[in-house]
Amino acid sequence: MEPLGNKVLDDVDLKILNKLQKEAQLSNTELARHVNLSPPATHARVKRLENEGYIDRQVAILNQEKLGFDLLCFIFINTNIHQAEKLEVLEKELKSMPEVLECHLLTGEYDYLLKVANRERKELENFIRKLNQLGITRIQTSLALREIKYSTVLPISEGEE
Repeated sequence: MEPLGNKVLDDVDLKILNKLQKEAQLSNTELARHVNLSPPATHARVKRLENEGYIDRQVAILNQEKLGFDLLCFIFINTNIHQAEKLEVLEKELKSMPEVLECHLLTGEYDYLLKVANRERKELENFIRKLNQLGITRIQTSLALREIKYSTVLPISEGEE
């Protein structure tokens, strides 16, 4: 049994989570076979893991390049906003921008890191203009040339396939 968060998950829970994060499209029957439980017992565990928040959501991960999003950018930003209410407005604006795949509040030299997908240079230029209207004082943009590793799999269980 491993403590995760403030709950304790057993080996079967960890196997379920590990398998689903790699193959979310598995049928309940296939998942049950993998974890050596009956399909109803497996379904009940998956529902419990969802209800307890261990499974946030299940999505299809799309191929950015095939869909024409050739510019993957990492944008570091600083702002001169210090009031909590105004920061909430800024963060709400950043969340609403469809180009922003991820947004992280940071410690250190920059306030935020954005992961942004654009189709072309002109879209990136327009996006940066939008940022400049939000009280951003400093922007540093880096373009990803090549993806070396991309994963959504958390290392929750050693030795699992």
